[in-house]
Formats: sequence, structure tokens, C-alpha cells
Amino acid sequence: MPRLDTTARGVYLIAVTPFTADGALDLESTDRMVEFALDCGVSGLTVLGIMGEATKLTADESRTFVGRVLARVAGRVPVVVGASAPGFAPMRELTASVMAQGAAGVMVAPPHTLRGDDAIAAYFENVQATLGDAVPWVLQDHPVATGVQMPAKVILRIVANAPGCVMLKHEDCPGLAKLAAIRAASDAGGARRISILTGNGGGLFLPEELRRGADGAMTGFAYPEMMVGVCRAHDAGDLERAQDLFDAYLPLARYEQQPGIGLAVRKHILAERGVIASAHIRRPGPALSAVDVEDIARLTARQQRRLAQLGA
Repeated sequence: MPRLDTTARGVYLIAVTPFTADGALDLESTDRMVEFALDCGVSGLTVLGIMGEATKLTADESRTFVGRVLARVAGRVPVVVGASAPGFAPMRELTASVMAQGAAGVMVAPPHTLRGDDAIAAYFENVQATLGDAVPWVLQDHPVATGVQMPAKVILRIVANAPGCVMLKHEDCPGLAKLAAIRAASDAGGARRISILTGNGGGLFLPEELRRGADGAMTGFAYPEMMVGVCRAHDAGDLERAQDLFDAYLPLARYEQQPGIGLAVRKHILAERGVIASAHIRRPGPALSAVDVEDIARLTARQQRRLAQLGA
């Protein structure tokens, strides 16, 4: 199975967790979701993230879901598993389990209780000690969700002290200056170069992030082919094509990123596209109104017209 490393590029799709209409794990939809993502051209998958409703799964369900994804992927792309936990013992246990099943690495976010640069750096030194040098891991910087602010200098300090940290999931917003500072430090030889994949929902700033030195995206969107197309056009040097593709999808990506209902929007669209059988979200979770559904249909129709004009 492929292991995550510092050369990772492209789109690592944050996967939803499909449920049946009565709230059970839907493993058949999980299989379809994996094939859909691979058909869209993603470079990897990330499961048990915030938008994957990881906190609503039992430990057994988490293992079952990860095992199903890994079995379906069958080594075709790397799979990263969210392993953030209140304590280091459950983090170690989940990591050992998923790595034994063939995961490429794990992702860890700081707990919301951390305050101060030294406390943050010390926490991730403990993460490194817990996971060990043989496990590649992703540092998740998502202050909106965690409440923890990690300046560029702290991220560089963590990377310097943690050889297992091979990727930064950058989703601070606004964060373009921070991204540029981290990449400039490695380009100048003052820091170890790691992969930077951006996580601002649906790739809302993806063209700008790529121009600031990001290697791709690690986020979710009901149309992952947009992010794949933008990254490929950017890598080919066709920045106008990248921007045109992004612009065609932007209204729907923006709609999907509404606080509170974003996951419901994403699951609704995936169900409409036939990827998952049900848009069910486990409690507590949002529900769409009839007007929301009308908005999505209108924006989807406009998106299709714009794509036709681009020949995409």
C-alpha cells in the first residue's frame, strides 16, 4: 500500500460517510463513493474528517468504514485517516489499527484546549512520540473548527521537531500570507519541505493557494472533478483555464460552504448524482428546506450551462 510522503500532490478528497435512510452505515454507497472519487481523478482520499461525521461513529463503525474504503481502493491511491482524539492512547490505538489495514498515514488536529505557541509545539512533540517515526502524519491547521491559532513560525517549529509530519493541511482563512510564508521558508532552505494541501472548503481559494505554493487540495466538494481540473490546468501552466474552471463551479461551491448546512448540501448533491443512496446525516445535524433544494437545482443548472460554454 502507498505511504504518504512529502511529495504528495493533487487532490485528496475529504470523503463523506454514507448512511442509510435509518442511519446505519451504508457500505454499498461507500463502494460507489470510492469509485466515483477515483473516476474523478483524485490523487488520494481522506476519511474520518470533520465533514465525515467521525465523532458520530462508534469505534467499531470507524474501523468497519475505514476497512471498507481501504479494501475498495485496493492500493490505487493513498488513504489518509483522521486520528485526532482527546488523548494519546486512543490516537495510538486507532493509528495502529488503520495502518495495519493499509492506510497511507493519519491526520491530527490540535485539541481546542491548547493555548500558546509552546503548548502547541509540545503537544505535537507528543503526537510524534505517540505515533513513532514509521507513521507518516498530516498536521491539520483548522482554527475555525479547533479554536487553535498556529502562526507560520509554530508550524515550522512543529515540522522541524517531527520527522513523521509529511504534510500540512492548510485551512486557515484568510491564510494566503501564512501559506506563502511557510513555502518561502522551505524554498529558501530554512525549513524542511513538506507537502501543503489546502483545506478551505470546496477549494474556495484554490487558484490563489496554488499560486502561493500549495501542492493541491485536501477538502470536500460534491464536484471533486473541479478541484482535479483546476490543479491539472495549473500544473500544466494554463492558469486561465484553471481560473475558468474554478469560476464555473464557484457559486455552488460557495453555497455548499454555508456554516451549518454545508454537509447537508454536499450529501444532497451526491445523492442526486447517484453516488450515495441517501443524504442522511446523523444527529445532531442539519436538514435542507424546500427553498434550499430549489437553490441547489438552480445553481446546478447554471453551472452546467457555464461548463458547456467552456467545453468542459
